[in-house]
Amino acid sequence: MSLFDNLGGMLSKAISSHPGGLGGLMSDAFSQFGGLDGVVAKLNEAGLGSQVNSWLGRGENQPITPDEIRSALSNEYLVSLAQKLGVPTDQVANILAQHLPAAVDQASPDGTLRSS
Repeated sequence: MSLFDNLGGMLSKAISSHPGGLGGLMSDAFSQFGGLDGVVAKLNEAGLGSQVNSWLGRGENQPITPDEIRSALSNEYLVSLAQKLGVPTDQVANILAQHLPAAVDQASPDGTLRSS
């Protein structure tokens, strides 16, 4: 079993045990940063608005890369998120790139983020 399988299993378990699903887990993890709204604002400020808007809309979610995540969010921010999500710090940007679009999409069924 690879590291990514282990990380995926850890995150899947955390998602399935969280009452709010993926969106709720991410909102809780981002709570000290203003929830998903705060992360979305940081991504928009970093020039990633087209990707973020696709997650909020009804169409296909545009991908975001781990490098774009690292550029948009400070290292301190990523370290704190890794601790909250229970994943290795060096993998948090990869995990966010993989799961953040779906979390934002899930938390915004009508195109607007629901505050938690």
